[in-house]
Amino acid sequence: MVGSLFVALPALAQRESTRGALSRLEESLPRRLNDGVLSLKDVVPALVVSTLPAFEQTRAWFPAAAVTSLSRVLGPGSLRACEACMAQRLLVEDGRLEQVASSLSIQDLARLDAVTRGTSAPAVSAIWLDETAEGVAVRIVDLRNGRILIAENVDAALAQQAASRERVTQAEEYERRSRGDALAHLFVDVGFLPQQHVSLDWLEQWGPDNCNLSGFTASVFDPLLGLGASYFRVIPPAFNLMVGAKLLVSVPNALITAINPDQPTPFLGDSLFTGVFMVRVPLFKTNYGLVASVSTNGRVAVGISLLNFSFLPFLP
Repeated sequence: MVGSLFVALPALAQRESTRGALSRLEESLPRRLNDGVLSLKDVVPALVVSTLPAFEQTRAWFPAAAVTSLSRVLGPGSLRACEACMAQRLLVEDGRLEQVASSLSIQDLARLDAVTRGTSAPAVSAIWLDETAEGVAVRIVDLRNGRILIAENVDAALAQQAASRERVTQAEEYERRSRGDALAHLFVDVGFLPQQHVSLDWLEQWGPDNCNLSGFTASVFDPLLGLGASYFRVIPPAFNLMVGAKLLVSVPNALITAINPDQPTPFLGDSLFTGVFMVRVPLFKTNYGLVASVSTNGRVAVGISLLNFSFLPFLP
């Protein structure tokens, strides 16, 4: 039987971890439904297939709590309960008696909704929201084509979501490497003690071990205005330490040499070519790091490095 859901949450036994996970789900689902990939119309009307509790103490509380959380996110009247979806089914056909205890297929769910919804609009998605030891597991599937829209575990601290994102990121990274696609980085190094070195690096990450960075660099202060190339090697066992060097051409000195090639006068003590040895140490998994530099101009600087930093907040 399928029917619309309007549920008030009763005061029954509950688990703090499950309640916290449902609260996190109510916070995260609206963002997922407004991220430009999914929208609310891709989900509602929705068929609630399963709200299975994991513990005896939450057997009476969890189904109502799960539906209440979904109703807060998707809106009242947007959910339909499918009481027959998880029940055993008895099929009698041409003298054959068959009892089926497995879950329904997507086609079965769509057919059941079509038979029982009456004059209402067809259900767009099916939702499984089950309790787990750490929180809840949510799965939303498009009934029109069987595409999985959302599938994730949610806990009160969102630790499982963070771990899932990390695994997805790793999978995407492996796929990128197999395709041979380059990965660009923008680094801004600001050294201010005891001397100054400020540079901007546009680097490509490459190599079979993905530990090489090379590209273009622009510098101020050491030299005053320089353009050139840079190369770094990442050492993963040493906290992803980046060791490398830059070769810069002093733009003022290059202009002076071009204008007066017989007696060029170095500009502010800079050489025409400047080599800079650099070490970067990323700080954990943030976009910040520590940087140290030593140049052939005799300048030493220690400061901070902004890793993949955007100067304009509206740019990704």
